[in-house]
Amino acid sequence: MANPNRRGPRVLSEILGELFTARGYGRLRAAGELEEVWNTAVGEPHCHQTRVGEVRHGVLTVVVAHPTLLGELAAFRKAELLQALRAGAPGTTIHDIRFRVGPIDGPDADEAPAPERPRPGPKAPPRRRKGRGRAS
Repeated sequence: MANPNRRGPRVLSEILGELFTARGYGRLRAAGELEEVWNTAVGEPHCHQTRVGEVRHGVLTVVVAHPTLLGELAAFRKAELLQALRAGAPGTTIHDIRFRVGPIDGPDADEAPAPERPRPGPKAPPRRRKGRGRAS
């Protein structure tokens, strides 16, 4: 890296590299690439029910809409998805995928509102048992 105390003209690639590093543009591009590779790997029906999170210490967190899909991805498709992510996003090191159930924000969430729970009706009065009253 160039000496910051150096005076005079600098190479444009150095300046842009420092700017991209300072502003985090490289991470944003990598996150977009990772999301695109994930959507392709997981496939059309499930890409709208999952959301790619962050990568920490080589572990990618993926939020899943419901427990059934979590079970399918974790038990049956994890190895296949890891392989696709490693091949499609070589700049990001991924050792494992951690799935968790949570809300998925996106266009599908606005279209399908959550079903309303039925409200309980009025309580029935307690039943009295015959033959067990007080003796008078």
